Amino acid sequence: MINLKSKEEISRIHESCKIVREVLNLLYENIKEGIQTRELNELAEKTAKHYKAIPAFKGYAGFPASVCISINEEIVHGIPGKRILKNGDIVKIDFGILYKGYYGDAAFSKIVGRPFKKAEKLISVTKKALEKGIEQAVIGKNIGDIGNAVQRTAENNGFSVVRAFVGHGIGRNLHEEPQVPNFGQPKTGPKIKKGLVIAIEPMINEGSYDIEIKKDKWTVVTKDRKLSAHFEHTVAVTDNGPLILTK
Repeated sequence: MINLKSKEEISRIHESCKIVREVLNLLYENIKEGIQTRELNELAEKTAKHYKAIPAFKGYAGFPASVCISINEEIVHGIPGKRILKNGDIVKIDFGILYKGYYGDAAFSKIVGRPFKKAEKLISVTKKALEKGIEQAVIGKNIGDIGNAVQRTAENNGFSVVRAFVGHGIGRNLHEEPQVPNFGQPKTGPKIKKGLVIAIEPMINEGSYDIEIKKDKWTVVTKDRKLSAHFEHTVAVTDNGPLILTK
């Protein structure tokens, strides 16, 4: 069942999303050569605690950390640890919180140190794919319109879209209906209605969209070990068009 949100509920989700953005902004500033990924996780936990918010991922289905930190060929669900960031790494940060009964969720990608063209293009196209997907989150469209916009943006630039993991509804639960694939056909899937709140999150690969899961049973990597990028926003559908709650 698709849960449509009232104006008051959207406002509550917006509060959570503002905290998510504050944490992500702080993590973005601290992504630098020489830092351990666990340090970023600790910073996120400390900041969430300051806002009296609960990290959404820690313990979710057994995930052992508060932030998903995925690097280079890792797509999503990377576990923070002793790994040290180095120049040229593509770092993907995915973070969510629970605040006063409502969830917020967002993600970004950043290159450590000096960027190189291949990675720059991948990140730029993934960010653009998210923008194009959000543009379709309007009353009367279909979920398939979002996925199609993402897919066309990626494939027109020579990249592929991950099929195995998708976006999702969000609100009182971290994951709600509907699923929001980053691929699909226009005018297919559930109708988009006022009050829908969804996390749109393109995961775009440099090579094939085929994936593998590492021995830790969490970290998802590209099967061909080529690069991947990831961006995500929580978005509400309103009379005035899509409202990006994590902006």
